[in-house]
Amino acid sequence: MSLDGFSLSLLITELNQTLTGGRIDRIYQPDKHTLTLLVRQLNETIRLLISIKPENPCMYISAALPENPAAPPAFCMLLRKHLEDGRIASLSQHGLDRTVFIDIDVRNERGELVTKRLVVELMGKHSNIIFTQNNLIVDAIRRIGTNVSSYRQVLPGRQYEYPPGPLGHDLLRGSIPDFIAQLSLENDLSLAKAIVKITSGIGPVTAREIVWRSGLPADIMVNALDKSDLAAVSEAIYSIRNLLQKDPLQPSLVMDATNRIVAMAAFKLEHLTAGQRQTFPTMSQLLEFTSDQKGIQKPPEKIMVEKLLTGEISKQKRKLAALTAELADANACDQLRLYADILMAHLYQSLPTRCEQIILPNIYSTTEGDTAIIPLDPSLSVLENAQAYYGKYNKLKRAQDLLAEQLSHCRQEIAYLESIQVALADTSLQAELAEIKQELTQAGYVKPTAKRRSPTAPTAPLQVASSNGAIILIGKNNRQNDALTCKQARPDDLWFHAKDIPGSHVILRTETVPPPEQIIREAAQLAAYFSKARQSANVPVDFTKRRHVKKPAGAKPGFVIYDHQKTLYVTPPDEQTVQQKLKETGK
Repeated sequence: MSLDGFSLSLLITELNQTLTGGRIDRIYQPDKHTLTLLVRQLNETIRLLISIKPENPCMYISAALPENPAAPPAFCMLLRKHLEDGRIASLSQHGLDRTVFIDIDVRNERGELVTKRLVVELMGKHSNIIFTQNNLIVDAIRRIGTNVSSYRQVLPGRQYEYPPGPLGHDLLRGSIPDFIAQLSLENDLSLAKAIVKITSGIGPVTAREIVWRSGLPADIMVNALDKSDLAAVSEAIYSIRNLLQKDPLQPSLVMDATNRIVAMAAFKLEHLTAGQRQTFPTMSQLLEFTSDQKGIQKPPEKIMVEKLLTGEISKQKRKLAALTAELADANACDQLRLYADILMAHLYQSLPTRCEQIILPNIYSTTEGDTAIIPLDPSLSVLENAQAYYGKYNKLKRAQDLLAEQLSHCRQEIAYLESIQVALADTSLQAELAEIKQELTQAGYVKPTAKRRSPTAPTAPLQVASSNGAIILIGKNNRQNDALTCKQARPDDLWFHAKDIPGSHVILRTETVPPPEQIIREAAQLAAYFSKARQSANVPVDFTKRRHVKKPAGAKPGFVIYDHQKTLYVTPPDEQTVQQKLKETGK
């Protein structure tokens, strides 16, 4: 789902009002599909995000700054050289096509003012960002050679050509009577399809909205329209035009029961009566919301780590079940010794041989007259059977301690892997994903790469402010947890962790005065949220002073022991509350 050219024109108007005259302070390229321009305007810095991701090409003013690679790509370096310190002269559109021109005034080596242009083509899998000067292509974020397109190449030194496609009627600024005249000729099409066919920049969503506002059936054919119907279509177009000239606009979207976005536009959509409607103050806020809803496609590395963790946890749980069964058998070894003792106690008697079982008085029972039914190996004598039972007993007795140790190790391994799984779910930065991969490599779950990298400092933990301004720090993975608890936290800071549940280490910074109970509860709620029990209603959270938390020598990353703790039972906050806190703090 993306904007059609009709709604895009309103976004461009909005961006012009905000960005024109602003100085480009910095340019970033977070990935091969995305550019971020930091534009200085008066006393604020505005982030213009341009994405050509095939599944969601868009551009908007963003509240967040994406993570950027340590070494910027060549295209980013080229743009920095040519466009930084330039001023945005204007943003415009090629008709109602999904092609946007960003003209930037910069001074050349002789101090002369020249205009350079970024062309943003928002066209699904054919989207591109092209840098031109005097209509010559300097470079593009995606170079298109003859091996990709024989019709239109996008290569340095070539003339820029518009993407192929017929230009139809402009319903935003053009003649409506001319449009109606041509519409009446499209007899073999439905009204909605005919509108899309003969216009420029009108997508199916806007076309269906025009039909609905006309008061006509959604699937009505053009050849079924009479003069009054055509007049109603004309009135519907004028009504949408009038909506778009009002201030403020009502950019809106509609989501289905699964929160999937089914439609969006620069105006309030009325033809979709089912589903959840939502309006936004600006087009940029609508587009940022849709980008967040659709989410950034998971990197292949993250998917690989998710599968690895799921597989390893399943393997460890199968092992745990097998060890538990073995230990249950081993714990029954006392019965084997009893059989052996009873047989030995009755050796002086003339006992039957070569039988499969024997019934003897249980002289070790506290119940008078109690007997024991003892299975025998018919190929062995009574003495040999007793010796065999002693041998099995000794073997299982030795196995008890070993199995108990293996069970403990298996449970610890499951808890450790689940702690990484919890951290991975909240990982959005490439550096944090790299830390998790490095940890799994060191633990032997991932094969080391041939290229060895020098160790880097751990990424910074999350930071939020409590309701009274106290600082709360949250480790997002085991490496951050170790650094936060063992190095950054002060002895009298309060340390929090979900009780016996994989999750983050949380530190509440304390001053000379002990924190109020409400602030302690807020920190505990965050510890519950950043744990495996996030969806639970009542989560136990332990807290104690940092001085009472120790990391045993040789312990796995993130593992600590503690004492002097108290336990609070809290309900984790919802995701929207946590994200709002993070956005307010900005860390």
